[in-house]
Amino acid sequence: MVARSLLALLMAAVLASPSQAQAPADLDAFVLAQMARRHVDGLSLAIVQDGRVVYARGYGVTDRRESRRVDTTTLFQAGSISKPVAALGALRLVEQGTLTLDDDVNARLTSWRVPASRFTATAPVTLRRLLSHTAGLTVHGFPGYDVDSVRPTVVQVLDGAPPANTAPVRNDTTPGARYNYSGGGITIAQLLMTDVTGRPFAAYMHDAVLVPLGMGRSSYEQPLPAALAANTAAGHYDDGRAVHGRWHVYPEMAAAGLWTTASDLARFAIGVQRAYAGVPGALVAQATARQMLTEQMAGYGLGVGVRTLGGVLRFGHGGRDEGFDARLEATTTGQAYAIMINANDDSRLVGRIGDFIERAYRWPGAPAYRPPNATPIAAAELGAATGLYDVGGGGFLTLVARDGRLYTSTGGAPDEEYVPLGHDRFASVDRDVTLALTRDETGQVVALARTAGTSTRALPRLGPLLRGATGTLDATAAARGDSVLRALGTGSLRTVGGVTAGARSDFGAMTWPPVAGLKDATLVGVARVTGGEVVRHGSAVARVAYYRVTTDAGPRRIVVYFTPDGLVTDVDVIDE
Repeated sequence: MVARSLLALLMAAVLASPSQAQAPADLDAFVLAQMARRHVDGLSLAIVQDGRVVYARGYGVTDRRESRRVDTTTLFQAGSISKPVAALGALRLVEQGTLTLDDDVNARLTSWRVPASRFTATAPVTLRRLLSHTAGLTVHGFPGYDVDSVRPTVVQVLDGAPPANTAPVRNDTTPGARYNYSGGGITIAQLLMTDVTGRPFAAYMHDAVLVPLGMGRSSYEQPLPAALAANTAAGHYDDGRAVHGRWHVYPEMAAAGLWTTASDLARFAIGVQRAYAGVPGALVAQATARQMLTEQMAGYGLGVGVRTLGGVLRFGHGGRDEGFDARLEATTTGQAYAIMINANDDSRLVGRIGDFIERAYRWPGAPAYRPPNATPIAAAELGAATGLYDVGGGGFLTLVARDGRLYTSTGGAPDEEYVPLGHDRFASVDRDVTLALTRDETGQVVALARTAGTSTRALPRLGPLLRGATGTLDATAAARGDSVLRALGTGSLRTVGGVTAGARSDFGAMTWPPVAGLKDATLVGVARVTGGEVVRHGSAVARVAYYRVTTDAGPRRIVVYFTPDGLVTDVDVIDE
């Protein structure tokens, strides 16, 4: 009933939202159904074909409490899509001779310097390495700041000095040695641009990139001025709670601070496409654009992800800020789409909409789709597949059973449906993905073999669903789990022991929202990880512990990750 009511509300909103051209068949109905299924309130979409925006539309509402409709001018936070746009601003300075890609950035920084260390003794931090996440720097991302909180300067962010809520940005690897995603590195690039231009970063980007590309509604200003703030969407967490004050503020503007629309992101993609093709009058030269889209390491160019599908080069980036998710995907041959939502949603909602667009517009390398034929299996075999599985990169997959099918569960709601193909094998109804169970000599499921197209990956099983968890921790580990949860709830993780260096660095002084206002934490069960290597924040995981917690916002279910020597190295919310 809730989903049906939400779908009706969304349909009313979209019918009143103007479009620029006829949509592909069933696109609006598909988007609305996906939003209702995942309880997403607002979405903005733009599609580029043949180098021009051919479709743009807003769906739903900016804030469920106000019911103001999303339209094509509504501003959303772009999260890490801020990075490729900022990179274009840096490359303009390279073209002008103000900056270079391969010299030590300390030669041009004036308000701060990358601290000397044994890692930088043999290789410098350069702009190329900052933009490609190969500078060997720490601090993956930024949680932002409550609208009512005191905010740090960029230098305080880089030094991890109060009131910054993240650790210092420092080298922990030799520059150029490997890819290590670092929002901290992009924040150094932000300061570099500010130092060499003598202008506030937002003002420089407005004049050098946003206005020339026709992104006039977009802004890096943090916080937004009142006139722009009046036309924004409000952020929501994965459990539907609204972000206090509607959004967070990000002094780390280049890494996470862009306010924009899906249409403006589409214009950014067109600007890069024009430059890549050598169109006269493009924002940067063809050689610059081609360097931007050349892989530096691990599928990343200068500020943007790159890959080749169907023989065509693509570029793009995902984005997440507190309460907002986004995706930009483009080809170098004139196709692109941008999707922005006012929710943190770990499901495949954005991916499914992107797949739909790629098929409808016949993108090279668009995902094939053939609905599988289901083969009934015993309930016990279906139940054996349920549980938590590690997907790498700090993520995990939750599988639940319902009505003879498997579903991924995200934020407590069903997401991707898998039907049984026979003994221990399942297939997605959305895309060319299959799952096969891996069992040990006792018959226990210890991993999944996940096949997408022709590529297969092993996903180690972390443990059962919470309702199936049993066992206990030794007294030392139990005390550590409890103290870490309480410290994360107050932003004081740096003050407690029993935590890995990687977790301490990456969580920093932030308050982890799921346990903010923690009242109590009850250990429910423990599971050992035996189906393969699981790494969180740089340390191997040997077991996970399940907790039921009570916070000011209500009950939550949490999993805590322990290393072989009993240190805590990560935490996650589990919603079944």
